[in-house]
Amino acid sequence: ATRKRMPIKEGFFTGPLSHPEQVSLAGSRCRSCGEVFLGKRPACENCQGLELEDITLSKRGKLWSYTVIRHRPPAPYVGPEPFVPFGAGWVELPEGVRVLAALTDCDIEKLKVGMDLELVIEKLCDDELGNEVMTYRFRPVHGN
Repeated sequence: ATRKRMPIKEGFFTGPLSHPEQVSLAGSRCRSCGEVFLGKRPACENCQGLELEDITLSKRGKLWSYTVIRHRPPAPYVGPEPFVPFGAGWVELPEGVRVLAALTDCDIEKLKVGMDLELVIEKLCDDELGNEVMTYRFRPVHGN
């Protein structure tokens, strides 16, 4: 059997997972009220409108708020062994949506609100069939 790369959730990514550097986050924009959401949505959670358009979200944003996870989350958490503390933050994208994401490739003591972040698509784990499950994270843009 051939190993495949699978999205952590259907409808979250654009582009081929075989080339993670070409992948962006998928979004939806309501044509009635303009609200933007992460992932493909059948209806607007703001106005309940049914006319949503698919959009591609920006790969860069700003750290809006964050916390540091210092204790292993309960199952089904999948992460490095031994557990390593990591940042989790709300990343505000130019389209007006805030995305909750793990923060990677950073010193958790140097995280600060307003810092520039960029999208990273990387392997989270292997599923029961041996496929790579791919997730999204954000990392500081060099020069922060």
